[in-house]
Amino acid sequence: MEREEIMEKVTEIFRDVFDDEELVITDSTNSDDIEDWDSLEHISLIVSMEKEFSLKFDIKQVNQLENVGQMVDLIREMLGGSR
Repeated sequence: MEREEIMEKVTEIFRDVFDDEELVITDSTNSDDIEDWDSLEHISLIVSMEKEFSLKFDIKQVNQLENVGQMVDLIREMLGGSR
């Protein structure tokens, strides 16, 4: 799966979790950029991404992520793509 496709799906997940169809996500987006992004919403995002991409994240991997771009790269890597 191409990185752009992953980013589109991740954007859809963010819009669904935060109930905001106008939400714009970039590689540099992090929890400081979205007012409602708290620990509960973070878990919802991770679970939704695991379901969407049929993956299981390791908690250590998730804790090391600093922004959406790193999440997209991790998903791509786990799906067998290169960085």
